[in-house]
Amino acid sequence: MILVLNVGNSNIALGIYVKDKLTYHWRMETDRHKTEDEYAMQIKSFFAHVGIEFEQIEGIIISSVVPPIMYVLEEMCRKYFHIKPYVVGPGVKTGLNIKYDNPKEVGADRIVNAVAALNEYGGQPLIVIDFGTAITYCYINEKGDYMGGAIAPGIAISTESLFTKASKLPRIEISRPSNIIGKNTISAMQSGVLYGFVGQVEGIVGRMKEQCKEEPLVIATGSLAKLISNETKIIDVVDPFLTLKGLHVIYKRNQ
Repeated sequence: MILVLNVGNSNIALGIYVKDKLTYHWRMETDRHKTEDEYAMQIKSFFAHVGIEFEQIEGIIISSVVPPIMYVLEEMCRKYFHIKPYVVGPGVKTGLNIKYDNPKEVGADRIVNAVAALNEYGGQPLIVIDFGTAITYCYINEKGDYMGGAIAPGIAISTESLFTKASKLPRIEISRPSNIIGKNTISAMQSGVLYGFVGQVEGIVGRMKEQCKEEPLVIATGSLAKLISNETKIIDVVDPFLTLKGLHVIYKRNQ
């Protein structure tokens, strides 16, 4: 059994691979104040629900965009699993050819998504959109080169900013309104947020296609990928476990 963890700014997605199959998966809040013991006990509760013990884990790989939390997670792996985890970054083989001005600037999450996309859908140009705390767009050409992309504020950041900066606007649930023309404050905000981001996706992807003069397969992942994809034809595939798949591919490449 291989444990894979993707540490985002808001959530940690984790899963267990059994014989190359993602068999279990969970999500928990990213908490910079938790200790290695607290993280271990939370993971233990997930494991207990499906009858797994720490001792059954044979390897661990982590990707993270939250550097302050990494010491705690690595210490948890050593203390409770007796395993030194692979951490996506320098010294870990990914097989990805990065054409960035400074390849070290590319976030671990974007690298992992690109590796997974090439493994699952390669042989054609690709655009990978990850709807996280930030929305990332990654362009991969037909040769499999990581060409770069775009980074924009995420949906949750935008809605929270509306609430905190506009005193009369309430917090809202991010969902599809019944009508694009809102008849009250809540539905008007939902319409603006949802269709504003749909427009962003269509605009950025459309411009990438124009610049590269290719017709890439557009893959979306992240917690709100399905919601956005239901409102546009520009997204071809929704793959909710793309990042966990990429972590498993990278783990195998380092054996």
